[in-house]
Amino acid sequence: MKIKFLIILGLIISGVTKAQVEEDSISTQKYTPYDLLSSYYNKDFKPFKKGTIYTGFAMSLEDRQSENTENIFQKTLEGDKVNFDLFLKGGYYISDYGMIGLNFNVFEKRFEGVLFKDPDNLEQKTITRGFSITPNYRTTLPLTANERLSFFTTVGVTLGKSNTLKRETKNFDEVEKSFTENYNLRAGISPGVSFFAMENFALEVQLDVLGYELNVEKKTKNDLERSRDVRQNVDFKLNILSVKVGLAYYIMNNKKSKR
Repeated sequence: MKIKFLIILGLIISGVTKAQVEEDSISTQKYTPYDLLSSYYNKDFKPFKKGTIYTGFAMSLEDRQSENTENIFQKTLEGDKVNFDLFLKGGYYISDYGMIGLNFNVFEKRFEGVLFKDPDNLEQKTITRGFSITPNYRTTLPLTANERLSFFTTVGVTLGKSNTLKRETKNFDEVEKSFTENYNLRAGISPGVSFFAMENFALEVQLDVLGYELNVEKKTKNDLERSRDVRQNVDFKLNILSVKVGLAYYIMNNKKSKR
């Protein structure tokens, strides 16, 4: 019994000693942070494999106060404008470099102030609230061997709705109210670029380039006058103002994909 105990104890001590020697040999090697990062990204980094889950988020908030500001059709004597925009994105790579996704957008715009429209001053209050849903398909083309920098193209169809309530008062007692419902349908192509700053986090820049849009607007003025406006538009343009910047998070599939 004592012999067996001594044998087992000797095996444990020898195993611990061997592990310590291997650890010491590894610790003596000097690796810079650049070596560690470049080694990982060059060998094991595959963010666009089949089975990867994609999540994205973008938000914008604008709070602007104006005084004696000239516009095209009117002058803002004093005013306070607050705009809020929130984008949520989700997707799943059904194949390597091919993803189906769904985007959700909700926004709100508020304005309160005094405008000058020749020959009157108007006190105006406006609030707009809306949302949109965009099912889409994205293809990705890596621009570097380690896939940290890539180019992508998204094809999607957007369905949206918004409501606008406006109230204008002039001469202290003349009040004009309007309520507007807006329905929007857009099919478009949006290219973009993504860069992985960390293992799972990527910075994305996207631009709307080509699309077809159908817009239906229903307006009621002073609860009596009703109007309807239908607009169709086909655009092919590079508009810097339509650039969307956001942060994406990739939940990667560690299993090897089948080629």
